[in-house]
Amino acid sequence: MSFPALHIEIVGTQGPDVVLLHGWGVNNAVFSPLKNALHQYRVHYVDLPGFGLSPNIDGDINQWVQALAQQLPKNAIWIGWSLGGLLATKVAIDFPDSVSTLVTLASSPCFMAREATETTPAWPGILPAVLGQFSTQLNRDLPRTVERFLAIQAMGSDNAKADISQIKQLVLSKPMPSRQALAQGLTMLEEVDLRGLLSQLQQPWLRVWGKLDGLVPQRVIKHMPQASHITDAIIPKASHAPFISHQDEFLHNLLPWIIKYQQ
Repeated sequence: MSFPALHIEIVGTQGPDVVLLHGWGVNNAVFSPLKNALHQYRVHYVDLPGFGLSPNIDGDINQWVQALAQQLPKNAIWIGWSLGGLLATKVAIDFPDSVSTLVTLASSPCFMAREATETTPAWPGILPAVLGQFSTQLNRDLPRTVERFLAIQAMGSDNAKADISQIKQLVLSKPMPSRQALAQGLTMLEEVDLRGLLSQLQQPWLRVWGKLDGLVPQRVIKHMPQASHITDAIIPKASHAPFISHQDEFLHNLLPWIIKYQQ
């Protein structure tokens, strides 16, 4: 199956391939602060379908993941933030030859909070009512809905106002996302649950968490699989965007880990 060409900005001509996937409501410009730090790599800054300069792609997470795997290099280092981490994880599961190493930032295999059942404990995450409000508001006031979501992402951070301002400034340098893409992304955050598939991941996996994250609470960690190829890094004063609010601490965890698994 062929898909419309996504907008992918490639920076650098040497070194291993790195793929960066942004989160809901934004675009690849949100990763601009990392460009100098990643200069030794060939970095693919992706606008997800319907975000930034990329066209819409119909379907659900499966179609998005197929399109990403088709249009990006094999054996790459995939780094996904929030919704982008969910997508990168699904690519690593479905197309393991695409992903040599996986990095998820403030991300979860299941974003929606789940109540306990007879066989599974309660799962920490976003309350269903919160995502429901975003779904309702999307059709009323698109810019305000996106702006409100950006504000939630910085909640708890010491530098919340500065973080929100920086994210907005970067994101607004490109067109607003399409309503279709925002609705598809919200559906993924509400419905996708990869927890039962995580045992299939064999790639080295770095999981970066913000201790003050209001969307993906660090309580998730104790419910996640642990193994010798999995590393958790918690940034104590960060919220949902640690690569912006605490860039030095984030890079201190990321860059040595990448180098370790290149050898």
